[in-house]
Amino acid sequence: MIPELDYASQKEMVRALAAALARSAPVECVETHISWVLLAGRDAYKIKKALDLGFLDFRSRAARAHYCAEELRLNRRTAPDLYLEVVGLGGTPAAPAIATAPAFDYAVRMRRFERAQVLDALAAAGRLRPEHIDALAETVARFHAGTAAAGMDEDYGSPASIAAPVRQNFVQIAALLQAPTEREQLARCEDWAETSHAALAPIFAARRQAGFVRECHGDLHLGNVVLLDGRPTPFDCLEFDPALRWDDVMSDVAFLVMDLHTRGQPQLAARLLDRYLAATGDYAGLAVLDYYLAYRAMVRAKVELLSAGRPCPAATAYLHYAFALTQPRRGGIVITHGFSGSGKTTRTAALVEQLGALRLRSDLERKRLYGYAPLARPDAAAQERLYSRSAGLATYERLAELARTVLASGRIVIVDATFLRAAERQRFRDLARETAVGFAILDCVGPPELLKQRLEQRKRAAADASDADLAVLDRQLADHDPLLPDECALAVRADAAEPLANGLAPQADAKLRCLLGLKPPE
Repeated sequence: MIPELDYASQKEMVRALAAALARSAPVECVETHISWVLLAGRDAYKIKKALDLGFLDFRSRAARAHYCAEELRLNRRTAPDLYLEVVGLGGTPAAPAIATAPAFDYAVRMRRFERAQVLDALAAAGRLRPEHIDALAETVARFHAGTAAAGMDEDYGSPASIAAPVRQNFVQIAALLQAPTEREQLARCEDWAETSHAALAPIFAARRQAGFVRECHGDLHLGNVVLLDGRPTPFDCLEFDPALRWDDVMSDVAFLVMDLHTRGQPQLAARLLDRYLAATGDYAGLAVLDYYLAYRAMVRAKVELLSAGRPCPAATAYLHYAFALTQPRRGGIVITHGFSGSGKTTRTAALVEQLGALRLRSDLERKRLYGYAPLARPDAAAQERLYSRSAGLATYERLAELARTVLASGRIVIVDATFLRAAERQRFRDLARETAVGFAILDCVGPPELLKQRLEQRKRAAADASDADLAVLDRQLADHDPLLPDECALAVRADAAEPLANGLAPQADAKLRCLLGLKPPE
């Protein structure tokens, strides 16, 4: 049996392996602080370094074998076509060979991909598209729904376990900052984190009890998502420390949202969060989101500072982002008004990005409330129950509850529903008054012929949660409450004949922002 390799001898072995692989294809070696990755032809071989870095210990052959197996298991949850197998490295350290026995070391064999297809590279090149974000939100939501939840006999996700790494970050960052203004910002962030943690402790515990602490990714930023076969695919899950991946699902999402924001993509950050929440319904998670956003920003600030060995612009940007989260924010309410097919959903999708808002769709929440998937098409009897008066009242009740939850997080909420009854509109106007936020009505109008045409197109596409058809539209046209004079003063008109995808015309956008108490966009 070949003795255990130390780091120096392992490094020589990797060079010898690269030379052996190069006989059949050019080889490129990519090195990180914990591994080497040999890129050879269509394959990539990831070898863990025989190091003890404090937060991980890969010095023994057994440990490297174990963590290679864990890396394969964990990453095949999201990237089964990327993570192929664990291979043994046999022969001798001077003349190593892949997949020969007995093995003196191990590697994870992966499918090679182009670095330009990683989402951080796409963002830097201006090629990260809304459709990528939508697919990523769906992927993460599906991943979180399918991964294991922490048991109550485990400490993962407890208030104490959440606080420990947050506090450690502040200690480590403080030792690396020099500028008085940055040290002051850090101190204020630390005070805010402590105060927030104390207030959120019961919520952390309740979310753990409810199953929101799961075996997540742990390092879910844009640099760990690749566009594989056209679909965003998370990879490089944290395998070496379970405590870093067994976390609240909102902490996983927060990393992506924070990363998009700090890369100058706030609109895509808003879109990602909106799509994720629409898919999962976890609006209650907004209560802890800012805490996790700040935590993830501090993690990246620490990484940048440790890498640079001194203060640097990237770390400062993360610190500024975290500090901004400590400042009070005021939300707002936008409700839509209009018949089916008038463009409410398309208009509000654009407003989510432009206002940094979150959207509640009656079509989705009605189906969620009654246990239907978004694209389910209930039979006639079920539809009669689903769209009964009592179901309608329950749906608007649920929308109001969720709107209150969004407002409590300091965010603008857009409620996408027909709002054809004055009483329904008044309820949300009262909520705005109660919570002291701005209120606006997005009045979507259009000729009946155009609305009917759109409903027919939507029915054929079968890609939307709405079940509205021509019969529904006819009933709406025959029986509705027009906007009252005082409501008209709060309304922003959006004509269905105008382009939908770009949001509102400048004059309408200015009025909407004024009603919400927002500054004009820069």
